[in-house]
Amino acid sequence: MEKRIPFSKLNGSGNDFLLIDNRKGILRGMDLPVFVKKVCDRTRSVGADGVILIEASREADFRWRFFNADGSRAEMCGNGGRCAARFAVERDIAGRSLGFETDAGLIRAEVKGATVKLQMTRPHGLALSKSLTLGGRKIAYSFLNTGVPHAVLFVPDLSKIDLMGTGRGIRTHKAFAPRGTNVDFVCIRRGTVWIRTYERGVEGETLACGTGAVAAGVLSAAHGFVRPPVRVRTRGGEALTIHFDPAKDGFGEVYLEGDTSWSCDGVMFEEAYRY
Repeated sequence: MEKRIPFSKLNGSGNDFLLIDNRKGILRGMDLPVFVKKVCDRTRSVGADGVILIEASREADFRWRFFNADGSRAEMCGNGGRCAARFAVERDIAGRSLGFETDAGLIRAEVKGATVKLQMTRPHGLALSKSLTLGGRKIAYSFLNTGVPHAVLFVPDLSKIDLMGTGRGIRTHKAFAPRGTNVDFVCIRRGTVWIRTYERGVEGETLACGTGAVAAGVLSAAHGFVRPPVRVRTRGGEALTIHFDPAKDGFGEVYLEGDTSWSCDGVMFEEAYRY
């Protein structure tokens, strides 16, 4: 008989994800990277920025496995984490105050309707005012790992950047070998951080990146441009709020807060992933 896979599609600030309850092993025996790459194809299948598997955990309310659209694993995703937390509450997997396991460690969240406040992993690897050479041109950047690596470039005008060219060049630069980095272009206007992101694994621009928003907010404060809580505007136009304490070593506990939207529930037929 044809295998049919129930899923939900949720959106966090322009990042869309397919969420699958895999606690009973509905995807057992499948080549997950291939499956993910196919179902995330926007022209031949369902389409999404990534896939989130909700699985059983002995340490927390649940465990997740997060896959980028190209089938690669990522340790953490802020917007995906917010969507996973809301999904777990709506499906009675967890209460409104919850915790879940990720490759980057235990993550906690508070869910109030469509709004989710997500505790992020402690940022590390802070490096301010670094530089690298790309195509014979010296480029200034700052760096922070917020569960995944982010190189942040402060620019005067986001409309005039070569996001694909510069983003791809930095993402694959030897300075970040072997796994590469996400690349965020950031502009500060009237106390608000505006951001565009070249996302590793998607290999292009996404409408939002939660870990990128956190990196942009923390680094903007580290440079003295803003003070927390930091308001970050994504490419998709939505606002995220980054909470942290710059007086504490490592910026203390860091939270990402914003809205989510539940696009649909559905069932994947085999034709969605066996083409």
